[in-house]
Amino acid sequence: MSKLPRPTPEVLILGAMLAAGKNPVSGAALARQLGVSRVAVWQQMEKLRTQGFAFTAVRARGYRLTACPTVLHASLIVAHLRSHGRDCPLILLDEVDSTNDEAARQLAEGRAAPFAVIARRQSKGRGRLGRAWHSADNGNLYVSFAFRPLLAPARMQMFTLWMGVNICELVANFCGVTPGLKWPNDLLFDRRKAGGMLTEARMDADQIRDLVFGLGLNVNSSAGTWPRELAGRAISLAEHTRAPLDVNRFAAALLGRVLLAYGRFVDGSFHETFADLWNRYDLLRGQTVAVLQGEHRVSGTALGIDDEGALILRTARNGTARFRAGEVTIEK
Repeated sequence: MSKLPRPTPEVLILGAMLAAGKNPVSGAALARQLGVSRVAVWQQMEKLRTQGFAFTAVRARGYRLTACPTVLHASLIVAHLRSHGRDCPLILLDEVDSTNDEAARQLAEGRAAPFAVIARRQSKGRGRLGRAWHSADNGNLYVSFAFRPLLAPARMQMFTLWMGVNICELVANFCGVTPGLKWPNDLLFDRRKAGGMLTEARMDADQIRDLVFGLGLNVNSSAGTWPRELAGRAISLAEHTRAPLDVNRFAAALLGRVLLAYGRFVDGSFHETFADLWNRYDLLRGQTVAVLQGEHRVSGTALGIDDEGALILRTARNGTARFRAGEVTIEK
C-alpha cells in the first residue's frame, strides 16, 4: 500500500481520537505528531469546537472526542477514510449548481484525478435524460467522482452497472437493509427511489479522457421534506431503517468503496464478482416491465442483462429484445 499524504492538523487530531475511541489521547502526543506546541494543539481543538465537535479533558491523560457534527464535514470524512488506509482529495461545498459540472470544470482546469466533489445542496442537480434531481440541504449526499481512466470507450459499457452494485453492497453492509438496483442507474426500496447515478465522459478519438461519476443518495431526509411531486415515490435510508445515519462515516465508506470499485474496473478484475453482485441486487429480473425509448415502447419479462450490460426482455411473442438505453417502468 502506498504511503498516504501527510494529513492536515484537523484530520490528524480527529483521526487520532477516532482511533482511540473512548480512550483519551495525550495532548503531548498530538503536539509531537503535528510538530507544534501543546498550545497550538489546543487552538486547533478550539477551532474544531466551533464546528460542532466536543472534547472532554481527562486529567493527566489527555482529551477524548465526545461529539461530532451531524452535517457533512470534510476533515471528519477524510479522517474516517484514512482510518481504513485510504485517501481521496475532497472538495466540500455548501452549494453548487451540480457536483458533476463542478468535477468536470476541475478536470478541465487540470486538477489531478481522482478526486471527489460533495455538496450540501445543488441548485441544478440532474439525473439521466436531463431530469432535475431534488437536492435540498436536508442531510442527503450529492457527490461526484472525477477520474482519468484513459480506456477505450467500449470498455466503459458496464461502468455504471458495476458502480451501482457496489453502492448497493455498501448500503446493505452499512445499514443492514438491502436495496434493489433498477437498470440502469436507480437504487430503490419498495419501489421508492433512494438514489440515482449519472456517468458522463469526455472522449478523445480512441479513449476516454475525463470521466465523472455522480451519485445522488437520499440519506437522512425525512418524509415531510419531499416536494409534493416526489411524495410516495422517494425514500431515504433513514426513512427505511427508521434511524438517522452518521452521514460523515457513511460518506467516507462510500468514497472508499467507489475508489476500490474503480480500481477493480480499470484492471479488469471486476468480472470476477460482477455477475454474483448483479444477481443479488437486480430488481427487475422476473418482473413484467416496459422499456420506453422515445415514442417506442416494448413490454415483456426482464431476464437480466447480457455480457455488455444490455437489458434483456422476453416479449409477448416469446422473442427476446435487448436494450442498451431506455426508461424502465415496472408494470406489476
